[in-house]
Amino acid sequence: MIDRNPWLTFLSHAVLVLGVAIVAFPLYLALVASTHTAQTIVQSPMPLLPGTHLWENYQAALFGSGKLGSNTNVVRMMWVSFVVAMVITVGKIAISLLSAFAIVYFRFPFKMLCFWAIFLTLMLPVEVRILPTYKVVADLGLLNTYGGLTLPLIASATATFLFRQFFLTVPDELVEAARIDGAGPMRFFVDVLVPLSRTSIAALFVIQFIYGWNQYLWPLLMTTSEDMYPVVIGIKRMLAGGEAAVDWNIVMATAIIAMLPPTAVVILMQKWFVKGLVDTEK
Repeated sequence: MIDRNPWLTFLSHAVLVLGVAIVAFPLYLALVASTHTAQTIVQSPMPLLPGTHLWENYQAALFGSGKLGSNTNVVRMMWVSFVVAMVITVGKIAISLLSAFAIVYFRFPFKMLCFWAIFLTLMLPVEVRILPTYKVVADLGLLNTYGGLTLPLIASATATFLFRQFFLTVPDELVEAARIDGAGPMRFFVDVLVPLSRTSIAALFVIQFIYGWNQYLWPLLMTTSEDMYPVVIGIKRMLAGGEAAVDWNIVMATAIIAMLPPTAVVILMQKWFVKGLVDTEK
C-alpha cells in the first residue's frame, strides 16, 4: 500500500495550480482586454479587472467595425475556419480508415512498401513540400477555394498508422464470422470495424479539428481574398502595420471568439477523447 504524505500531496497540488495559473493568465488578460476600450488597454498599468465595454467590443468583432485592416467580419471567418477544420478532420479520418483497412485485410503486391511509404511521409511536413504543393494547387486553379485550403492537408500518416495498429488487434474470429454470414469486405468494414474504432475516431476527431482550425501557414499562402480568410489569418490582418493604431480590444475579443469552437469540441468530446487515448480493451 502506498503511504500518502500530506506534504507531497500539497506540493503536487501547488505545482498543478501554478501550472494552470501560468497557462490561464494570458487567456484571462485577453478576456479582460476584450471588455475595455483601446485607450484603456494601452495605459500603464493595464487594468486587471473586466470593464464595461464587453457587448460593444464583441459586437464590433463579430460584425465588423471597418477599422481593422479587414472588412470581413468574424462570422464569415469563423465559418471558413469551421468548414476547413471539418473537411480536414472528416477527410483525414475517412482516408486513414480505408487505407488502414486495405493494408491490414487485403493482399496485393508491395503492400508493406506502400505502408512504409505512407509512414515515411511523417518526415515530410507541409512546410518542407510547400512550394511544389502550392505550384500544383495554383495550376489547378484552387487558390481562394475550400479545395485549395483542405485537399493538400487531408491525408494523415499518423492516423493511418494508429488505425492499422488497432485493426491488427481485431480477432480473426470476427473476420471469419462475418465471412460465414455472407458479409463482404465493405460490409465488414462498416458494420464491424468502424463501430469498434469509435473511441479512436473520437480522439482523432478532437486532435485533427484543432489542427485544422489552427492552420496558419497554408491558408496564408492559399488566400488572397478576404472572403476566404480563416479566423487565424483574420486576426493577423487586424494588426495594422506602420503607425496605424491597433484596436487591441477588438483583436482580443476576436481571439476569445476564435477559441470557443475548439474549446467546445474538447469539452463535449472529452470523455471519448480520453477513452480513445487510454482505453486498451479491444
